[in-house]
Amino acid sequence: MPTRILSSPASQIAFALADNAEAVCRHYLSKGRKEGRYWLVGDVRNTPGRSLYVRLSASPDGRGAAGKWTDAQSGDHGDLLDIIAMARNCRTLRETLAEARHFLRLPMPPTVADAPLRRTKAPTGTPEAARRLHAGSKPIAASLARTYLASRHITDLTGCEALRFHASCWYRASDEDEPDVRATWPAMIAAVTDLDGSITGVHRTWLAFDGSAKAPIAYPRRAMGDLLGNGVRFGRAGAVMMAGEGIETLLSLRQAMPMMPGIAGLSAAHLGAILFPAGLKRLYAARDDDPAGAGALKTLTERAIPAGIEVVPLEPRLGDFNDDLMAFGRERLAAGLRAQLRAGDAAQFLTVG
Repeated sequence: MPTRILSSPASQIAFALADNAEAVCRHYLSKGRKEGRYWLVGDVRNTPGRSLYVRLSASPDGRGAAGKWTDAQSGDHGDLLDIIAMARNCRTLRETLAEARHFLRLPMPPTVADAPLRRTKAPTGTPEAARRLHAGSKPIAASLARTYLASRHITDLTGCEALRFHASCWYRASDEDEPDVRATWPAMIAAVTDLDGSITGVHRTWLAFDGSAKAPIAYPRRAMGDLLGNGVRFGRAGAVMMAGEGIETLLSLRQAMPMMPGIAGLSAAHLGAILFPAGLKRLYAARDDDPAGAGALKTLTERAIPAGIEVVPLEPRLGDFNDDLMAFGRERLAAGLRAQLRAGDAAQFLTVG
């Protein structure tokens, strides 16, 4: 676990709450339920539903910390102190910390002057930093990133302008890395964009120096910037699109359907929160075969129905569609997709088999 710098009493309490995230959710968001690594509920007011995601444990890839939450419907996000403040209608930071201390059974501090409650932001890199990194990268052609994708049987990069390559991308080591881990590695850089095409973040996949695999580091994938509602986009948005959690999932599908536009949400929670482009009528949702993927599909469907959008699930045979591509090849991948696509879409988009 990364070293914690506890700069204030509020930070100390926020970390203590994160260490007990599930207990906090069961107490203050009792109308929700646990699903995978998340607690799902309607909103911060404890309304039944699935729009709000609270991360119960830190993600293995380092992209999310325990206790952080996102409301896919409103776009709000924060930490467990925010949950407590809104659940108990606390008017000041002092009241919020007092409630949190009571929950954690911590001693009360000496009386201090009331301070206004300040909402926290997700501790990720800024969109500006993401844009600088993207600007410092180069096209993917003839790069180690292309070599890496080929090792995953991904060779058709039609409409993949969102992907770039950085020869020496800085990596922030974690406590799980070796003490002498390198500070820079080659990396595949994927632009995260909003509906207008503006870059709001980037996703980094650090690579081995020969491009044969991901870099031998604890967390070879990380995202930074403004991710909520946005994603890595392939092709121009249209009436029929596909969406999935990971970049390699979408790229694997595009080996059989290179002209179907798609968006990678980069996580199950963010897949459920993607914003729908204007004119979208049917969305194929390529979920991963796990509880978080099932939750993302349900949330995506609940959001799409009022917008008049049909959501059609795409189910892999193995863990995800890159596993299918590598195990079965493009022909069999296409055959499996043909059985799941609407007949007209199969005729229009499938180019294999």
